[in-house]
Amino acid sequence: MKKLFGTDGIRGKANVYPITPELALLVGKATALVLGAGGNDGRKRVVLGKDTRISSDMLEAALLAGLTASGCDAVKLGVIPTPAVAYLTVREHADAGIVISASHNPFEHNGIKMFSSRGFKLSDELEANIESLILQEGELPTKTHGEIGRISDGAGLMDAYLDHLASTVDGLKPIKVVFDCANGAASATARKLFSRFPLEATYLSADPDGVNINDGCGSTHLGKLAKAVVDGGYDLGLAFDGDADRCLAVDEKGKEIDGDQIMAVCAEYLTAQGKLRSEGFVATVMSNLGLHKFCEENHLKLLCAAVGDRNVLELMQKESMVLGGEQSGHIIFLEHMTTGDGQLAALQFLSILGQSGKKASELAGQITHYPQLLQNVKVGSNEEKTAILNSAELAAIVAREEERLAGHGRILLRASGTEPLIRVMAEADTQDLAELVVKTLVQAVENIQKILNK
Repeated sequence: MKKLFGTDGIRGKANVYPITPELALLVGKATALVLGAGGNDGRKRVVLGKDTRISSDMLEAALLAGLTASGCDAVKLGVIPTPAVAYLTVREHADAGIVISASHNPFEHNGIKMFSSRGFKLSDELEANIESLILQEGELPTKTHGEIGRISDGAGLMDAYLDHLASTVDGLKPIKVVFDCANGAASATARKLFSRFPLEATYLSADPDGVNINDGCGSTHLGKLAKAVVDGGYDLGLAFDGDADRCLAVDEKGKEIDGDQIMAVCAEYLTAQGKLRSEGFVATVMSNLGLHKFCEENHLKLLCAAVGDRNVLELMQKESMVLGGEQSGHIIFLEHMTTGDGQLAALQFLSILGQSGKKASELAGQITHYPQLLQNVKVGSNEEKTAILNSAELAAIVAREEERLAGHGRILLRASGTEPLIRVMAEADTQDLAELVVKTLVQAVENIQKILNK
């Protein structure tokens, strides 16, 4: 069983194992050793980007040291969105891409995630190979003399990524829009990208200081954005997360437009354009029942993957689909990008909104939302997560609550792949019923946890 890599790289609190400079050094060395033969000159090459967290510089220095010590050349991209690293890995014919980011998590957290030479998340096999080298006893081999790797400045490559994003739409109509950059990576790119179009744009939370990333802003905190949209009479608000691989929206009334709704709007448009392959798209088990009903009514095939963008992508590739994503706003447009891209999703939604002649509330209002409630329960080890979720007592309580829903809702309990949490979710006809079911299940999880810890 893997000990370091979770569902999206290696995550944790900065300067607490495993997110330490010592471990990052080993990650760099191990990655260089696991990579293929390199380019025509035989030298391996990695592109490396980061978000705006105070700890990102520290981890960047350690990773660069590890990569070059093991003979790998590194291209230092600086602060840049995660999907930009994936794109530039392919464009620059690099052997791998590495991103230092904890995405939507608070600033005290950080992470290391990687892309293959094709711009996709690393396979389980490659992650396991890297991990085995990191965890083995003894020093990893390094290079000497002229075989030591070099570091080059790749900050200028960002324009190529922005050019690519801009090319995915045939212009934009003059829309009045607010962008929330989450004080993260989008702070370095959003203004440069969206100023290319005739938008009346305002930018919020675009002044990172190392500790304000995702702090009361961005896709996980839409209140500030909603107020700005309503108070300023804007047509739309768009919010990114810390590494800009997610996008959520608020309509002109300040109401949230989630990833389910964005995907539904995009799927309907792509269908009309004859561009939706396999007549459907991929969501996750967390997607709202309203999305399922929308797809049924519009004769769209909806497939559900386990939570996590890698699971979504795998199912998309298996079924030859070009659209997929998560309710959280992590949306993949596979014809344009190998991973979720918040700014790409924003461009697509802006394009559709302008062409439709409708208000954002009208577009999103086609998808009726069932009341959905999600609550996280803190737990200890992975073993504890497993024991709780597999307990017969919890299974019995879930069965009883499903009877209470009587087929007009659903329950989902799952372990977080990035945090020490069990996520408890319920959907129902009414908010009150959803709250009752979640409250009952949270109490059950907490009671089982107490018994296990006696």
